[in-house]
Amino acid sequence: MAERGRLICVGAVAGAFGVHGEARIKSFCAEPEAIAAYGPLVTEDGRREFAIRLTRPVKGGFAARLSGVETREAAEALRGTRLCVPRERLPEPEPDEFYHADLVGLAVVDPAGAPLGRVVALHDFGAGDVIEIARGGGKSVMIPFTRAVVPRVDLTTGRIVADPPAGTLDDGTPEEGER
Repeated sequence: MAERGRLICVGAVAGAFGVHGEARIKSFCAEPEAIAAYGPLVTEDGRREFAIRLTRPVKGGFAARLSGVETREAAEALRGTRLCVPRERLPEPEPDEFYHADLVGLAVVDPAGAPLGRVVALHDFGAGDVIEIARGGGKSVMIPFTRAVVPRVDLTTGRIVADPPAGTLDDGTPEEGER
């Protein structure tokens, strides 16, 4: 099985489809049907591996056959299981494109090089990607993942240069003179 740290989540089992052991699969790939091309898929813990064959598109994803899953009950038992592939099986991203997993954990600095925190997650709430940065004291902030706010991502050095909008890094505590 692949190393857990090098696994990239490409989809998840959303439950059973029908009564003959098919699973409903939600793909996280840019081209949703590409999930089948990366096979076999492994669970996030690396303990199970599945060959996958998409059988038909369904609302919100695909119906699929997973090797070793023969009954509706077996497919339903996999609900919520994240399906992953080793990072090396994925195509290299285009310039200025990144896999979220490659960004999580990177240091974030301002344009002058002062530390701002570390990337803990990327989110897309519908208006574009947002980077969540863990700051000291267990707090986190979110900034837009745009070229204007994040002018440089350097995977080689493991850091991101960010110039967050004014007020983004404020902790909400009033300054001494504002009380």
